[in-house]
Amino acid sequence: MATRLGLGLPQMRQYDLGKDVPDVARAAERTGYDSLWVFERALFPEPATQGLYGVEGLPWPDEYRNVAEPLVTLTLAAAATERAELGTSVLVAPLHIPFQLARALASLDAASGGRVVAGFGTGWSHDEYAAASVRPFAERGRALDELIAVCRAVWGPDPVVYDGDLTKIASAVVGPKPVRPVPILLAASSGKARRRLVDHADGWLPAGTGVEAVAAQWRQLRELAEERGRTEPIRTVLRANARHRASAPAGAGRRPFHGSVDQIVEDLAAHAGIGLDEILVDLQGSARDAEELKDVAAEVYEKARAAGV
Repeated sequence: MATRLGLGLPQMRQYDLGKDVPDVARAAERTGYDSLWVFERALFPEPATQGLYGVEGLPWPDEYRNVAEPLVTLTLAAAATERAELGTSVLVAPLHIPFQLARALASLDAASGGRVVAGFGTGWSHDEYAAASVRPFAERGRALDELIAVCRAVWGPDPVVYDGDLTKIASAVVGPKPVRPVPILLAASSGKARRRLVDHADGWLPAGTGVEAVAAQWRQLRELAEERGRTEPIRTVLRANARHRASAPAGAGRRPFHGSVDQIVEDLAAHAGIGLDEILVDLQGSARDAEELKDVAAEVYEKARAAGV
């Protein structure tokens, strides 16, 4: 079976949100993409007090200066499409009030005919936590645990009852309900995060850091699932943060998914060989505008399918 392919929607400042998101979403669906995805970046600290991903000295990319709110972006895409799934990779869980986010995702799923995939993570930016978090950075795991539990409760049958640290629902009717149980996927890399995924989530959102690294993580996750007695399959959606360049050097020094369309497709084929269900290709950062994004996305899709991805 061919690997499913998804496309990152245009959220950055070179795009016209109201015009380009529906346009790119429609074009991607016509091309054949199976899903459309958004990510979350709440702010751009200036001057930066923390490196990208928490790595000291690693600069934040300039395109993070203006990233559209993810659920607004997905709503625009939902109204313009009929078939493609609508996913978040990822929402930073502690930046959201659990009850309100659960209701927003349920409403979007109901409006789109059951197409939402909820991808959550704990994030890494101390500045984002200072501005918006519902828990301190040190308690980010507990925040994610409660968000998952609240979503399951709110999306389940009425009356909804939940008694947590942040959320207390005595007994209430909460609607609308999702069309079907919304899949919850987690960006889990640490041991504790992988246990949370195996015990409480439907799938995994790895980052495309290289075939060997992803294959090793996927093997560890499957072994952990077997140890903990999980029998349900783990859905996998790899995030490929691609940078398209007309020409790029070949060889071991090239970063995965950075280069020409042919080089990006070569990396897609290599990662598909791991046995993952889906690959999300996010090309928006290197495109000048929506027209270039649509053109490159169509070429990547067509060449990937021709290569057997």
